[in-house]
Amino acid sequence: MVSTAKVFGPLWEGLSARQREVLTGRFGLEKSGEPQTLAAIGEKYGVTRERVRQIEASALAELRAKISKDPTSQDIVNRTKKFLRDMGGVAPRETLLAHVNTFVDGMKENHMNFFLEASRAFFYHPEDRQFRPFYYADKESFKTASAFVQQWVNQLRGKRAIALGGGYQAELAAYVKKSGVPAEHAAAYLGISKKIGTNAYGDMGLTEWAEVQPKTVRDRIYLALKKEGKPLHFRSIATLINERTTKAKTASAPTVHNELIKDDRFVLVGRGMYALAEHGYEPGTAREVIHRILRKQGPLRPRDVMLAVQKERFFKQNTILVNLQNKQFFRRQPDGTYKVREA
Repeated sequence: MVSTAKVFGPLWEGLSARQREVLTGRFGLEKSGEPQTLAAIGEKYGVTRERVRQIEASALAELRAKISKDPTSQDIVNRTKKFLRDMGGVAPRETLLAHVNTFVDGMKENHMNFFLEASRAFFYHPEDRQFRPFYYADKESFKTASAFVQQWVNQLRGKRAIALGGGYQAELAAYVKKSGVPAEHAAAYLGISKKIGTNAYGDMGLTEWAEVQPKTVRDRIYLALKKEGKPLHFRSIATLINERTTKAKTASAPTVHNELIKDDRFVLVGRGMYALAEHGYEPGTAREVIHRILRKQGPLRPRDVMLAVQKERFFKQNTILVNLQNKQFFRRQPDGTYKVREA
């Protein structure tokens, strides 16, 4: 293993002090690690932006000639290009840097970008709306990776329920097999895309889905209730979504409660307790719930009414009994069962 100092030391030799200063500033090779603009460097040395650009270009041209003849530099180029080929032509930034650090100690992103610009041996794609930062071998590799991802996204859109129901990996394996793309290449392609993500519960899918990348407090509430699969108090929901989505803005309990009462997907099932309507919970007062159950199941004894109601709602037994004994709505039959009073 070689150090970055041993790699870059010989490359600096022969460059003027001004060339070294410009390159160091432009690529953030100083202790601060922050790349500087042409304007900032020009102001520092009292020259124009265009003059700084000319100095940078001439210095990089000299370095390119040196790299092409330097054994250590060529070894880095060859090993990096081979790694990219083995990955299908693309590699997420962290993945490639981790690999390079197995044979160049201390190679950071700024060093790699400087070496890349000087050698022109491969390419770098910065983070944008569609991609995470990554390196790629050539334009054809980039095109292949992009097409693979888009085809998978198109296929996945029609299998939302399957993917979120635990079938993502099986669907992906089938797609990769059908495409004929090696698994390592497929992983690299998907690894650079922002269209694929994983939620706080480990479910994978499209980031355009609220279940994978919740964008609002309401989305986060829905995901928490869906994954927990049981009613929760609104304060517990607030605590849960803040623990599960640490990168998002903290949601207060009052905010969570306000969102719960505004959305028909959420059903109040007890004092401060909410559940998802899609889990079989329906809105309504104790009397309305009893009415619905008796209409559906027919006459029931008080104990059976209570058990049926408590499957849906967190009402106290006395609350259920008081409502059941309301003669305006329910009638007790001779056998002790209750039925809905007909108008």
